[in-house]
Amino acid sequence: MDLSTVKGSRVPFIPGTKPSIKNSQLLVSSGIPSLDHIIGGGLPIGSLFLIEEDKYGTYSKVMLKYFMAEGVITTQPLLIASKDVKTSSFLSEMPAAIIDNISSEQSSNVNEQMQIAWRYQNLKVVDTSPSGGQVFGHFYDLTKTMDKELINKADITQWYDDNCPMKDRIFNNNTYSHLLKCIQESVRRGQYSLSETTTKRQVLRIAIHSLGSRLWCSDSETDSNQDLLKFLYHFRALLRYNYAVAVVTVPTECFDNSTGIVDQIEHLSDAAIKLESFAGSQKETNPLFRDYHGLLHLQKMFALNTISPHEPDSRDLVFKLRRKKFVIEVLHLPPELEDTVQREQDDIPQLGCSNQARKNLLDF
Repeated sequence: MDLSTVKGSRVPFIPGTKPSIKNSQLLVSSGIPSLDHIIGGGLPIGSLFLIEEDKYGTYSKVMLKYFMAEGVITTQPLLIASKDVKTSSFLSEMPAAIIDNISSEQSSNVNEQMQIAWRYQNLKVVDTSPSGGQVFGHFYDLTKTMDKELINKADITQWYDDNCPMKDRIFNNNTYSHLLKCIQESVRRGQYSLSETTTKRQVLRIAIHSLGSRLWCSDSETDSNQDLLKFLYHFRALLRYNYAVAVVTVPTECFDNSTGIVDQIEHLSDAAIKLESFAGSQKETNPLFRDYHGLLHLQKMFALNTISPHEPDSRDLVFKLRRKKFVIEVLHLPPELEDTVQREQDDIPQLGCSNQARKNLLDF
């Protein structure tokens, strides 16, 4: 969605947004500054961002809470939807923002980076794009929950459906219809359409947790897959013509991808990442990953209003959940995996004839 063509040559500043320096897209923060940088500066307005959940859904839920918390801090309206977990629990577990210690947090990050060898430092941490003089992307403390008074003042719509699904004229599981109608009503009520003329423009944040899980299933796997793809098709079309942005988590681990269902889900999204947790896998004991909790795979990057998608500085990304924060980093190879392991480059082959017991590559 090219916002430069919307009724006038200049788009008024919207709280919590900034224009991209690479194209004419208006961006909002995901709530995780490092993720914003990786995906090209932030989440474009009118886009659908897909998070393929980790095996147990732990880290995807944390990322969704960051996205929600950023909306509350920037006074952006929020719609939270889930069929697996009561939405009230999401709101009560949103992390508190570190407003007064942003500069100290940034300085501590710099100190951490200085401890790493300079040759590994390829990931930029400074974004010079304009943000209207406001902070774009906040830091949060996972050990503290957001003030209830702040949550009560926020414009939050909750959608939770625990009814037995039935079939309607569009979906085999009418739960998708109920959610789609809730989103359409929120868009109409908030006047988020591009064609609306309002004195105060806002961006609606939509967070959908574990879409397409077992609780969304129909009578058959084929019907369930068709419903999910049909919903994403309608949902993305709705986002394109409104000041709204969506983050959707999907438990792709539960799908049989023999029919290519996961590939189709990614195709219907504007950008997609996959969280691979080390919990319960052999990588959990691998010394290479001893400081991390999982891998972050970039499945699809944003390509809105541009010829080619954004290409990050590195695709070797990992994440870890510390006591106070969720961190995404570039995977740095340690100098030595173990004290007893000798580097391959230290084994320099000897030229010429040799009668040594150990054979070299060029012995003859």
